[in-house]
Amino acid sequence: MLYDLIIIGGGPAGIAAGIYAARKRLNTAIITDSFGGQSLVSADIQNWIGTPSISGFDLAKSLEGHLRAQDGVTIVDNDLVDAVANISESTEQASGGRFHLRTKKGVEFYTKTLLITSGSRHRRLGVPGEATFEGKGVVFCATCDAPLFKGKTVVVVGGGNSGLEAVVDLIPYAAAIYLLHHGSALKGDPLTQEKIRSNKKVTVILRGETEAILGGGAVEGIQYRDRETGEQTTLTVDGVFVEIGSVPNSEVVKDLVKRNDFGEILVDHRSQRTSAEGIWAAGDVSDVRYKQNNISVGDAVKAVLNIYDSLKSM
Repeated sequence: MLYDLIIIGGGPAGIAAGIYAARKRLNTAIITDSFGGQSLVSADIQNWIGTPSISGFDLAKSLEGHLRAQDGVTIVDNDLVDAVANISESTEQASGGRFHLRTKKGVEFYTKTLLITSGSRHRRLGVPGEATFEGKGVVFCATCDAPLFKGKTVVVVGGGNSGLEAVVDLIPYAAAIYLLHHGSALKGDPLTQEKIRSNKKVTVILRGETEAILGGGAVEGIQYRDRETGEQTTLTVDGVFVEIGSVPNSEVVKDLVKRNDFGEILVDHRSQRTSAEGIWAAGDVSDVRYKQNNISVGDAVKAVLNIYDSLKSM
């Protein structure tokens, strides 16, 4: 079957795109392994506009329900796109289709246009306790979760801009903040470094290699090793903010579109078009500066409106 549009990804961006595509009466399919994106593990989201407080699980269910209420959208869940090929100049072209997709389960699709909303995945420490306490004190978004740690003691792991900005986000809320970096010097913006070093709440620890996150029902501490002396230290903390970057889920189209050095898909931010004719991208998989659910939703809507205009002109 030939689709007008196929959306890859079921986070907030993908679902917003599916809803707007249905409203525009585009013959659309959305392919995703799950719904909700990275926010699924958040215990309490307080910056989703219009809802003062909602869990990641409840947000995912709400978004999925809104999508399933639409007519004209084929939902392919519990599956992932494994390969994308541009067939516009191929003898395999199917009734005007530009792209051929195959999923990990072996299902094949043809579409005129493609929207990549596959998001990103947090770069992880890979230490004991990280997965156990995710959503129970281990968090990956200071912008989202800093208010939950009001009056608490926390540690931010990461000495780049992500780590420094997380500390800045936490300063108005946390009682005490450790910044733990494995290198001998912080890497982030010098002005931000100066700002956090001058704040009495913040203690900077260099050459600290995280070895384990400790706790019972929730995070209670973090163990690290001094890379120079080998000495092990345990800090008593209520939260661990892992801020060592993210990895965009852009591999499936890496041979079709231009990406930056971080693997983010480069887009025209007025339209969300990529470098490849017929492919758009929105959300954390793109080179958008701010990785936020609300921004991802807006960019996805923008993309679908531009796709609709593009299809009309074909």
